[in-house]
Amino acid sequence: MVAKISIGASLYGALSYNGEKINKTEGRILGSNKIVVPVDGSADIGRMADNFRLFMPKMGKTKKPVLHISLNPHPDDKLSDQDFESLAREYIDRLGFGEQPYVIYKHEDIDRHHIHIVTVNVNEEGKRLNQDFLYRRSKKITTELEEKYHLHKAQREKLSPDTPICKVDPDGDIKRQVANSVKMVGMRWKFQSIGEYNAILGLYNIKCEQTDGRVNGREYHGLVYFATDDNGNVIVTPLKASRLGKFASRTAIDSRFERAKDKIDIAPTRRSVADALARSSDKDGFIAKLKESNIDVVFRYTDEGRIYGVTFVDHGTQTSLNGSRLGKEFSANALQTRFSQAQPQQPIQQQPNRQPTSVPTVVPPPSSPSNTTSGTANTTNTAQPRSAKNLANDYDPIIPGLDLFQPGQSVNPDEEDFRRRLQRKKKGMRRRF
Repeated sequence: MVAKISIGASLYGALSYNGEKINKTEGRILGSNKIVVPVDGSADIGRMADNFRLFMPKMGKTKKPVLHISLNPHPDDKLSDQDFESLAREYIDRLGFGEQPYVIYKHEDIDRHHIHIVTVNVNEEGKRLNQDFLYRRSKKITTELEEKYHLHKAQREKLSPDTPICKVDPDGDIKRQVANSVKMVGMRWKFQSIGEYNAILGLYNIKCEQTDGRVNGREYHGLVYFATDDNGNVIVTPLKASRLGKFASRTAIDSRFERAKDKIDIAPTRRSVADALARSSDKDGFIAKLKESNIDVVFRYTDEGRIYGVTFVDHGTQTSLNGSRLGKEFSANALQTRFSQAQPQQPIQQQPNRQPTSVPTVVPPPSSPSNTTSGTANTTNTAQPRSAKNLANDYDPIIPGLDLFQPGQSVNPDEEDFRRRLQRKKKGMRRRF
């Protein structure tokens, strides 16, 4: 039996997490101590929180007074509700919190049923209870309970670099799956930005977002993880990095960005991508050729369908690279230009008794010899040079929908003549005064 102990500051958060599962019929309350439990089996989160506060001082020095414990027997152990409750009460008593207010919940949202205990580690006088060697004492207790009740010896799942990473199974323990996948991605892969990190996680139906803000006047910078379906839709409540482990925190991921800089060799990936691009006539062919080289490509699109980001996930080198890191010709804008030119062009149709509709041709600046145009009326514009910051984030500074208004060499003679006359008039007025 594995016990997991979390020490936190939010009593309402712990009660809400468990109470919502009970109210969704994904579990039940097995018992409590000093806390009033509704007779209908529902979880009145607000009333429970008020009950807990009766046994806690209004003012106290303990910043994290809440203990949230989960007890996880081996899947082969078939226990009744009475067995679960007996185990929980004996465990919490031997841990030294048997006289504290607590609630025992049974979770049935996954096949491996388990129990959660919410209690507090301060007494009515505000004094913190003994937490010395808490985790060591907990391990000793679970081992003795396994022997006493003839339970299987359950151990924490050990991860190694060879452990396979699988997509999130919506019917399994999602938190555990996300935690394991995030940990193994960090162990194996090299990446230098959140976009490159997400390109890997997305293969396993996980995504990550940065969270920045202010709480009680203090800034915070963290990460939140989401489990998704194959279409990218979020399927469960987001998971804060702190719930998964230190390896998932923003500090840990930022440090991986820095360490990866000295370890990444882009040459092998660049050669494979260049070869696939040279042998491809369109985007679908490009994707297929990359697959042959064991490389996944992740395109990001605007609402109008324009490519604004591209990341290559190389399984051979276990590296995730934004296209701009490989070179200008592999950036999002360059690929957008190439693939849009590969699409068949629609001829301009003339209306009866009307002049043909003219479409201005946008000519690339002379300073960009590598840029090309389609040579037809429907022309795809080329991007202007990007800053180092934009390159690092594979961000295209051209705003979708405005690329028709990029400067070109097409000139209207009448407008140019009018502009010159205005300039001469202004100069004459300045001389007068």
